Amino acid sequence: MTDTSTETPDKTPRHRSGLAAAAREFVLIVVGALIVSSILRAFVGQMFIIPSESMQNTLLVGDRVVVEKITDVERGDVVVFEDPGGWLGTEESGQKRGSVGRFFEVVGLLPDSSHGHLIKRLVGMPGDKVACCDAQGRLLVNGQPLEESSYLFPGDAPSAMEFQVTVPAGHVFVMGDHRSESGDSRVHLSDAGSEGSTPGDAAFVPLDKVTGRAVLVVWPASNFGKLGVPDTFKSVPPAVEPPPAKPSISLTAPPK
Repeated sequence: MTDTSTETPDKTPRHRSGLAAAAREFVLIVVGALIVSSILRAFVGQMFIIPSESMQNTLLVGDRVVVEKITDVERGDVVVFEDPGGWLGTEESGQKRGSVGRFFEVVGLLPDSSHGHLIKRLVGMPGDKVACCDAQGRLLVNGQPLEESSYLFPGDAPSAMEFQVTVPAGHVFVMGDHRSESGDSRVHLSDAGSEGSTPGDAAFVPLDKVTGRAVLVVWPASNFGKLGVPDTFKSVPPAVEPPPAKPSISLTAPPK
């Protein structure tokens, strides 16, 4: 008996199916990498570009720093935070990238341009009393004078303005290492305050706006190095009283 059936030959070249499989695998790898990178950026760490001179010479304009988000911040840390309200009017922020650049920032493939963020040194935790200056011109935290020569910009005084504050609950007090070029907490102590707030409220950064602490300078290579807590902060005693709901602010020097 003659078999009259015919088979239709597979006209699809085998190399095409192999290329399609490789393309699918490549896309899956790229998408997976983007997802992992985005998760790491959101919960573990992020890179920022230093936009201003306020942290010289600890950090220079254009430095790339790694900011980790896992551990709690403490006195002496260099911290990155979102603008708590009106600060970027007194200090230059990073240049905002276009939509493509912003996408690569979001997924963690480019360092954050720091648009909308600032970087300072955390000087006072909730409940701390921060004042300037004592008879030797030193900054005081809970009555303990700080020896700041290891990080303060050469020639800068700890502060050109006098003040005494108690940091409110859920907030921190921050200052730049280049004090004469830093629009930090001190600058906003006399702000009028928005509706529903009291004068000076904007001087204190809410902890929920703190992105994390800067731990490492990774670029340029000549500036590579760790960022730690200066030894002087380790001798600061804890706050004596629980942090108040509202800050206490006086624009006078502490008793000498």
